[in-house]
Amino acid sequence: MAGHNKWSKVKHIKAVQDSKKAAVFTKMANVITMAARNGGGDPETNFELRMAIDRAKSVNMPKDNIERAIKKGTGELSGGNLEELYYEGIGPANSQFIVKSVTDNRNRSAANVKHLFNKYGGNFASVMWNFKQKGVIIARHEELPGDGLEELELDLIDAGAQDIRSEQEGWTIYTKPTELKQVSNVLENRGIKMESAELEYTPQDTQQLSEEDQEKVDRFISELEDCEDVADYYTNLT
Repeated sequence: MAGHNKWSKVKHIKAVQDSKKAAVFTKMANVITMAARNGGGDPETNFELRMAIDRAKSVNMPKDNIERAIKKGTGELSGGNLEELYYEGIGPANSQFIVKSVTDNRNRSAANVKHLFNKYGGNFASVMWNFKQKGVIIARHEELPGDGLEELELDLIDAGAQDIRSEQEGWTIYTKPTELKQVSNVLENRGIKMESAELEYTPQDTQQLSEEDQEKVDRFISELEDCEDVADYYTNLT
């Protein structure tokens, strides 16, 4: 189903309305804080933090906000008591979702996410069996070299890329979780800017929806994206 691939999330983040920027900035700050807590506050040595900062900059998050979030993660400022949680569930039309939350209140987070599932006729349920964690990198076509594309592909495969898919907007590259950084390094060393490079849960079996069901799922996803407790989501929809 069009609209729920990796590129749709990029478009949504970059086109976020001003009225929703506060919520987006809160999400970005939480992700940056977690990354700094996990791997330190230097983006040169902390790949996860560097990607989180790039993502925050793409939506014009102020520099002061970014620096404050890093300091919370390193303990220089208070307020870094965040948890990373995952919720599994069945959404509209029997779709499968894994919802990632970065929150300072697990009870509020669970209640908010469960409310959204229930609101659209779904519920919490085990779906992790259908998903596998992979590194996922996306890069736009205009960032890729006009020539030497075949050589780049071979270099990516040598670095650990398992699958390289050319889509309308650009490339989506899949790696083992442990090889995400080294595959990303190949692109960075060639000056190729990545839209994102993250660990994600990808479905083994996918699902397509009717037009009517698509509208229901779109509304559900829109509310997930607007929820401050939801950092990301993964679905079996194509």
